[in-house]
Parts: sequence; C-alpha cells; structure tokens
Amino acid sequence: MATDWGEEYRSKLLSAEEAVLKIGPGRSVFLGTACGEPQSLVKALLAKSYAMIDSEVIQTLSLGLTFYADDQFRDQFRLNAFFIGPNVRSAVNEGRADYTPVNLSDIERLFASGLKPVDVAMIQVAPPDQDGYCNLGVSVDITMSAAMHADVVIAEVNPNMPRVGGDSRLHLREIDHLVENDQPLLEYVAEGDSGKVAPRIGKNVADLVPDGATIQVGYGSIPDAILAFLEDKKDLGVHTEMFSDGIIDLVEKGVITGARKGFHEGKIVASFCMGTRRLYDFIDGNEMFEMYPSSYTNDPCNISRNDRMIAINSALEVDLTGQVCTDQIGHRFYSGIGGQADFMRGAARSPGGKAIIAMPSTAQHNTVSRIVPTLTSGGGVTTTRGDVQFVVTEYGVADLRGKSIMERALALIGISHPRFRAELLMHAKSLHYVYQDQMEAGYVGVYPEQYEVVKVVADTEMYFRPAKPTDEPMLKEMFYSFSRDTVYNRFMGLKRSMPHRELQRIVNIDYDTRMTIAGFVNEEGVWSMVAFAMYDLDKESNTAEISFAVSDQWQNRRIGTLLMDMMIGIARDRKIRAFTAELLAENMRMLDLFYRTGLKVETRLVEDTYLVTIDLWAK
Repeated sequence: MATDWGEEYRSKLLSAEEAVLKIGPGRSVFLGTACGEPQSLVKALLAKSYAMIDSEVIQTLSLGLTFYADDQFRDQFRLNAFFIGPNVRSAVNEGRADYTPVNLSDIERLFASGLKPVDVAMIQVAPPDQDGYCNLGVSVDITMSAAMHADVVIAEVNPNMPRVGGDSRLHLREIDHLVENDQPLLEYVAEGDSGKVAPRIGKNVADLVPDGATIQVGYGSIPDAILAFLEDKKDLGVHTEMFSDGIIDLVEKGVITGARKGFHEGKIVASFCMGTRRLYDFIDGNEMFEMYPSSYTNDPCNISRNDRMIAINSALEVDLTGQVCTDQIGHRFYSGIGGQADFMRGAARSPGGKAIIAMPSTAQHNTVSRIVPTLTSGGGVTTTRGDVQFVVTEYGVADLRGKSIMERALALIGISHPRFRAELLMHAKSLHYVYQDQMEAGYVGVYPEQYEVVKVVADTEMYFRPAKPTDEPMLKEMFYSFSRDTVYNRFMGLKRSMPHRELQRIVNIDYDTRMTIAGFVNEEGVWSMVAFAMYDLDKESNTAEISFAVSDQWQNRRIGTLLMDMMIGIARDRKIRAFTAELLAENMRMLDLFYRTGLKVETRLVEDTYLVTIDLWAK
C-alpha cells in the first residue's frame, strides 16, 4: 500500500557538505562499492576534509576519487580496503592504507558482530518508490550489510540509479540523511584485448560449460571472451558475485534463460554490477535480475544449490601442486580474496559443478610464467590445491580432479607457455614431483591441435587427438585391460608389464619424429583411452614405423580404419615417404587394414613375421 513519505523525505534532506559534517572524529565510514559509489558525498568529504579527524574509510572496490588514500590527508583519513583496486594499490603497498583479507561472504558477520564496526554508511540509492523504499540498484553487495549495521546512514538519492529485484531495498526510515544528486553513475569499460590470448582462453573455458549450466564470471577481457564463446549454449543461468555488459547479448539471444538452474530459476542472481549506461538501462525494472547481499550470493551453500554451477575465476600465479595466488605478487598486495574461495567451494559441491581458474600463461609481455614451481616468496594461497578442479590457459585445460602431485605438475606444465616448459619440468624433477627420467619431448614440441577431431563410433562420440604426457595413466589402464590375444598380436609376444619408461615413449612425444593419435570416450564424466596409433620416424630413410592398439571391447568397430586414415593424413602433411610395420603372420586383420587403404602395400614374410611397407604416395 502506498504511503505518504514526502514529509519524512524532506525532513532528512541535506546538502552533501552538511551531511558529511555529521561525521564525528575518529569514526569508521563505509563508502558504496564501484559504480554505486556516492560521488557527491565523496567530493564533499574532500571539500570538508579539514573537519575530518582520524576517520577510517572502509571500502571494497573504488572506481572514483580516492584522495583519502593520499599522504596529504593522512591526519584525516585512513583507508581500510577489503579489496585492492588499481587506484589504491600503491597506497596499500607504501603503508598509507590498510588491506583486510576476507571472503566477501564473511563481511556481513564482521559488521554484525562488531569485529569491524561501521559508524557511518555513505551509500547511493534510487529515489523512493510509492511505498517509501529506496533501491540500491547496481551495488547491493556489502553495501546493504553496511547500511543495516551502521549507526548512521547517509544516502545519495540519484534518479539515474536503476531499480532491481531481490533483497535490494532500504526504507526511508532506515536512512538518517538524504542528499540529492542527478549525476550519471560511474561507468566501467573493460580494457580490450587485441591479441589472441583472451579468445583462446575463452574457447577453452567454454568447452567446459555444458548446456543448462549456471555460470559465475567476473569482469575484464578474459571474462568477456568467455561469454563470447557461449553463444551456442542453451539455457544457461547466472549466479555470480558481479556481472558486466557482456551478459546482455546472451540474454537478448536467449542463451541465458535460467530455466535449468534449480535455484532462483529464471533469475540472474548477483550482488553488484559494473558496466555502462547500456547495462544500467537493461537491468532497470527487468524482473530477470535480482540483487542480493554478498552474504547471500557468496554463501557456498547457496552457490552449490545451483545445478551444474561453473565458477570461473582468475589468478596471478598457480604453482605445480595447484595452489592459487590471486591477491599478491610476492610481498606486494595486488587485489583481494573477493569471492573466489566462496565460489570455488560452492561450485565444487554443486551437482555437475566445476571450479575453474582461467588465466594467461604469462605476464609482463611473455617474460614471466604464471605457472610456477612454487609460489613467489611472500605470496599467499588464495585458493588451496584441494579446491581447484580445472586450470585453463590459452594452451589448454589441466584437469586436477583426483590427481596426484605428479599428475598435477605434468598437467600444469603442459598448459604453460612453451618457452617455460623445459625449465618447469627441471624444477619439478628437483622437487621430486615427477619421475627423474621424465622425458621433455611432449613439452618442447608444438602440440598440433589441428589434429583433434570427434567421430561417432557405434553411436558413441569418440574424441581423437594427439597424445599428451598426462595420458600415461589412461594408457596404463588401457594396457592392463587387454586380453591375452590383444597383447600377443600388438606386442608380438606375451608382455606382462608396461612400466613408465615404455608408457612415456607412446604418449610423451615430440609431434615430429614420434606421433601418437589416441581415441578417448567419456563415460559418466570420466575419460578413458580406448585406442591409439603411433609412428616413429626414421628421418634418414623418411619412413615411419606404425603400430596400433584397440581395447578389446572396442574392436571390430572400424576404429583402426579411422586411425589409419588420420595417420596417413598427418604423415602426408609431413611429407613422409612410407609407413613400415612388423606383424605376426597370423595377424591378418591388421594386414587387411593396410590393404584397404588403397595404397601400394609390399609385404615380405620372414619366418612368422610380415615386414610391411606402405607407400603413402602410390596406389
């Protein structure tokens, strides 16, 4: 029911300068977040700084003026940042400002308990609705929590602030002073990435996102690239700490519907947003968008209630065991914990969820690897090795789920920048993370992704690709699944074991003189190797010895023919003259495979063995 709040509203109106003079000495003052920052109140703080004495300014991320972190105002203000933005980074690292590392989901408890008291909350809201409720719009996050627990609330009333659903409203009676302002909201535009790195990361991450997934993604060139590669997905949902303009197109194209979230279905749930006027106009009155305090959106239990929750976060460094550092570069603080740990843990608990770290493989113009043997001295662990499931760079995806330290190290080296792989492998050996005889071949060669292909075999999708060193455990499992006859025909005798030194020769390859194409199937989310073909090139004769293996349950399904066709194509790309092979005389199925290529096949029987030559250029 509409209420007459006009008189109350008018009684609380002050100028910005009058309002800030209500702040007494030694008070803690919270400032609204990012694009929700109350600009006229911040400017008034500057204008009346002479009257401020020992004020603590509490904030997460600022996009506006940050004079309160300048040395000249050290007697008036001291910033305490829950998250370090670019405009206060120097102040924190030079000791002119403080940084409180904390998960965003925990900040409301700090306010409520008095462990981090808020004396004055300076916020920005939309004008009251007919019932006297003001909307926090683009910045609910910890702003709502600060307002609910502050002794005094000063609200900047701005008609440019959009109104959104969720838990985003404060009644006039909960606000002590009002300041009117008709200034456009602060806007955020991500820095563009004209290179190839962000799109390649975007594609690799998008491959991990299934239809019907609920995503959490931040802001910047890499999140925007990820969103761009989601356009062919169906019924995606959003449950995130924040969002930017990048989601608008996906909503308009019907990609984001929220129809299969399982929690807040049909709604985009967030705590704040940063973007342009286009975004603010898009969410204004849009019932699809609901904003809630960070204590709700970032609660891992709430996050896990979304089906197929995909949390996508960034990092500054990842070490070879999977530890993630996000907020420091050595001893220098860079950003903050934010909601990374909240969402990584929540996604890991979600049915079908995935916890992903996505980052470029290098920094400082390819001179520094972000994948490191150990975290840089002074660097802290933002996300533990037990909470990371996937690490993604422009060079691929490292799946760390259930992986040993050795398997993690090899997987992470495999997605590092090629110029650092040999060095990282050397460090991994010195730390005894990997076998001392681990070969470099698979890490110094250029992985030929053009040979990746999906084929349908017996109504099942089979993924064929060049082998990687990380495939060794799957190859071992495949070998020990072979029947006695398969082992006898493949290895021309009874072979009882397949040790590491032999396994790695098949999968740890240079993609030049040795090439292996392996076939994989995914059963209930678990990949297994079911077939492979390999060749070993003799450069002097320009011929390559070829061999095959197919798991028993997948034999007689023309997988050998598919592999043979792929190997012929690869060999021709490399101008190899011929394949050679040795077969037991009784292995007529393999001999028939060679003849069915239509190429010129020459055979010579020596005792019980066929010596075969296949001319790759003659029929």
